[in-house]
Amino acid sequence: MAERPTLLLLPGLLCGAWVWTGQTAALADVADIAVADFFGFDSIGAMADSVLATAPARFAVAGHSMGGRVALEIVRKAPERVSALALLNSGVHPRRPNEAEQRQVLVDLAHAEGMDALARRWLPPMVAPARTADAPFMERLAAEVRRATPEIFERQIRALLNRPDAEAVLPAIACPTLIVGGHQDCWSPAEQQRGIAAGIAGASLTLIGDCGHMSPVEQPEAVSAALRGWFQTITA
Repeated sequence: MAERPTLLLLPGLLCGAWVWTGQTAALADVADIAVADFFGFDSIGAMADSVLATAPARFAVAGHSMGGRVALEIVRKAPERVSALALLNSGVHPRRPNEAEQRQVLVDLAHAEGMDALARRWLPPMVAPARTADAPFMERLAAEVRRATPEIFERQIRALLNRPDAEAVLPAIACPTLIVGGHQDCWSPAEQQRGIAAGIAGASLTLIGDCGHMSPVEQPEAVSAALRGWFQTITA
C-alpha cells in the first residue's frame, strides 16, 4: 500500500491549530496532516527552517496569511521537497511605507493593556463585516489571540516587518499551486490574490464570498473544498 501523502498547514499571525480545525477534519481521509507552531520564532526564515527540519522528504504545504509567507520561503529554500503549494489570504510584497509604525501601535497596545485589548482592536477588520455581529465567533477568535503573550506578538510582528520580498519566488514555482482569498478581505484583498495567481504559472485562484482575512474559520467548508480539489491534483 502506498504511503499517505503529508499535508502541512501553516498558521498566520497569533494563530494555532484551532484555525485549521475545519480543514484537518475535512481532509483527514486523504492526507496525514500536521499543523506548525510559530510562537517561538521571530523571523520568517527561522519559521521555514523549523518546518523543514521535521517535515518528510516530500510534502504539500498550505499557509494562511503569515503562514503563506513561510510557505513561500520553504519553496525558495527547498523547492524539490514541495509537491504542492496553497496560499490563503497571503501576500508577497515587502514592508510598506509606515507599516512599522502602524504595527507598533498594536504592539504597544498589547504590552500596555493586554491581549484582550489587542483582540478587540485587531480582530474586527480581519473578518467580513457581517461576522463582527456574531459574538460567539468573535469570542472564539479572541480566545485564540489571548493564548499568546505580548512578547510572542512582538516577535511575530518583527518577523513580518523583516520578511523577505517573496515576489521573485513566484516565477520559479513549478508545483500545483492554489491561491485562496476572500471577497471582503481588507488586509489581503482579492486583487492582491489575483496578482499572486497571475505570477505563478498554472496557479488556480479561488475567491470566497462573505469572507474576510480569516478564511479557514470564516468559511471552513469552502476552504476545505478548494483545498481538497487542489490536493487531489497531486494524488490522482
